[in-house]
Amino acid sequence: MSFVNPQFFWAMIVPFVLFAFLISTNKERLSRVFDEKVLKRLSAADESMPMVVRNILMFIALFLMIVAMARPVIEKGDKKVEVQGLTLLTAFDISGSMRSKDVYPNRLEFAKKKMEVLFDAMPADEIGVVAFAYSPFVLAPFTTDKETLKMMVAGVDDSYISMGSTDFLALGEQVAALLEKKTPKILVLFSDGGDEEAISGFKDILKENNIDLYVVLIGTQKGAPVIDENGNPLTTKEGTIAITQRHDALGEVAKRNGGDYVIASTGKEDITKLVAIIKNKYKNQQQGEVTVKERVEYFYYPLGLALLFLLIAFSSLPKRREV
Repeated sequence: MSFVNPQFFWAMIVPFVLFAFLISTNKERLSRVFDEKVLKRLSAADESMPMVVRNILMFIALFLMIVAMARPVIEKGDKKVEVQGLTLLTAFDISGSMRSKDVYPNRLEFAKKKMEVLFDAMPADEIGVVAFAYSPFVLAPFTTDKETLKMMVAGVDDSYISMGSTDFLALGEQVAALLEKKTPKILVLFSDGGDEEAISGFKDILKENNIDLYVVLIGTQKGAPVIDENGNPLTTKEGTIAITQRHDALGEVAKRNGGDYVIASTGKEDITKLVAIIKNKYKNQQQGEVTVKERVEYFYYPLGLALLFLLIAFSSLPKRREV
């Protein structure tokens, strides 16, 4: 027999002993601590049960309640439980090109909606979220709480966007660290892509760390003007409006590294297709094993006895006299 919360026992036993001592030995001192009306209820003179017996019953009830709060259990040892589902990391682009409006209302908001669809399509899976541009950061740790993930992603607005160039190498290093102890290692990337030069180091990191990449490509190949934080189109050194296009090279990297890609479109079919691909590939794999304590709870026994003793003690209170 052991206790899950022994601190409750030790925290309550000292005031319990003092209370019992004051009640049973020194009424004069007790009157300084408790209100007179309370004392009258505890020590009525005209009672159907002797005051000593009733007080003893109440003390036993209080002691049993303290024992119940400490949660007595019998430990049966550790038990390994297999957790179903997959663990995957999602990352979405917050670089300056994500302000472009070739998809409604812009690439950033469109990517956020696609991520919500992914969360809904994988309710039992553990997902983490990283945002990246010049420097990646963890937006949400791995969790199965999809509503929290949606809330975190929804909170990313235009103020998060960085006009610096996207550093895929830094993203790769961050992803490798976060997925180091995960099996399989799955990354789902929401981005408008990058050219071969920008992603060259990124694909090497994926290969070295056996990370399977899946990409949701945002935007159009026709492209749209790059927008600054004030909503104005940026211009090149030559004075022409800067245009950003979707680069599909990232999708090809995904296919060469054991993954796949889809081009984001209206509706849910694109994400549904990607999730089906992921689930089919890893259908025989799980997150792993979780060790839990197997216990038999016994707190309800002292709690039940305490209620019984209290019922007997209070049922013995004297009836009010008729005048």
